Amino acid sequence: MEFSSRRRKFATSHQKQLYGLPLQFYGQPPLENISLTEFETFAVERLKLLKTVENLGVSYVKLSEQYIKKLDFEFRNLNFPYRVEADDRKTQSGPSEYEKRRKDHISHFILRLAYCQTEDLRRWFIQQEVDLLRYRFNELHPKLKLEFLHKNNLKYDAIPIEEKRALQDKLVNSSYGVSGITVEDQEFYKLTARSLPAVQSDERLQPLLNHLSHSYLGQDYSIQKNVGKISLEQIDSLSGKSFPLCMRQLHQSLRENHHLRHGGRMQYGLFLKGIGLSLEQALQFWRSEFIRGKVDADKFDKAYAYSIRHMFGKEGKRTDYTPYSCMKVIMSNPPSQGDHHGCPFRHSDPELLKQKLQFYKVSPSGVSQILDLVKGMHYQLACQKYFELTHNVEDANFSLNHPNQYFVESQKILGGGKDVKREMMDTPQRSQVKSAFKNSSGSREKVVANTNPSQDLAKMTEDLDSYFQDA
Repeated sequence: MEFSSRRRKFATSHQKQLYGLPLQFYGQPPLENISLTEFETFAVERLKLLKTVENLGVSYVKLSEQYIKKLDFEFRNLNFPYRVEADDRKTQSGPSEYEKRRKDHISHFILRLAYCQTEDLRRWFIQQEVDLLRYRFNELHPKLKLEFLHKNNLKYDAIPIEEKRALQDKLVNSSYGVSGITVEDQEFYKLTARSLPAVQSDERLQPLLNHLSHSYLGQDYSIQKNVGKISLEQIDSLSGKSFPLCMRQLHQSLRENHHLRHGGRMQYGLFLKGIGLSLEQALQFWRSEFIRGKVDADKFDKAYAYSIRHMFGKEGKRTDYTPYSCMKVIMSNPPSQGDHHGCPFRHSDPELLKQKLQFYKVSPSGVSQILDLVKGMHYQLACQKYFELTHNVEDANFSLNHPNQYFVESQKILGGGKDVKREMMDTPQRSQVKSAFKNSSGSREKVVANTNPSQDLAKMTEDLDSYFQDA
């Protein structure tokens, strides 16, 4: 009993020392052991938070009243720090504030490892973390702001009130959310130093981290409850009304060229599977289109039919492959000459994208809005704007993360395909943690305590494959 009491006091003292402030600069990586379950849960919840930061940053003026209110709600909902004062007591509604700060600390470094691997991923991650830090820093009391700066050895000096008045116009023009108040009420600092901690990745977690940056957090469209609800005769009509631009592009290319390369067949074939095409329908659809080109029926059966059956889990490892999410499409290998897969908002030349949007009757102002989002690398938001413009809605009231989600939401608005809509909306969302372990042996060893990291990681990633491979 005495030992347990002493250990609890040490843990509490350590928490107060490490997480005494509601905000940190993440200068030191966490050193404690955590379970794989906690590792994944923390990562998924922070990713949800950063996606929200991105969406709000485009939809509202940063640090405006609405922006702050909605972001504060997400902190509370996902149990991230939001209170200035903290204690180590759990409340009826959730974990203690110290535990939230611990999750904030660990989850930042998990995603840092996942998003440090390419320039695009780094830029996206840094932008969202900067916006998050700005919001949280702005919410601190002036005394805590100075304490935070001094603790992190950041040599920022507060601008005195006389200098603020002299620089009033420049300060207002260079700052978010200041125009509604006087500069006397806002703290400003001379920026004389910057610090970006080095990123070090743990090779034992590298395969998991590679997939985490592409992870999809929404509904699972691999379960075909709606199978057979779409007829082959409907596809042309549906492609113009309810397909996202990536799938509309693939469908048009298939109809024009009577062929798609492997990347296009996988992306489009899994999408069609997700909206309800059965295996028999898929074989008929692809065969009839390919034999219109340079592929006869015998060659199709020998060279292509197997891959379609494999896609439906009828060949090979019998894996029921999941339709590609937006992040999977965006982050996969970009299309080369003759390819038509990928995300048009990510992979198309801006001028060609502009012409395509104009051809699809998007208004000039709408085209400008989409291109501005593309320029800011907000590819999913650009697609969501395309949805809103082509469906004549001001606010789609959902966060677009999946091409099949686009189709479902379109059908809801258009009022067509009621059976498809009902069946697809009945499909359960994947359980973020449980699905990762559904084929595992049940072992929950702490990640850093593995005695054979390479072997254990290979087993871990194999168990997680069904969760991550099509994320």
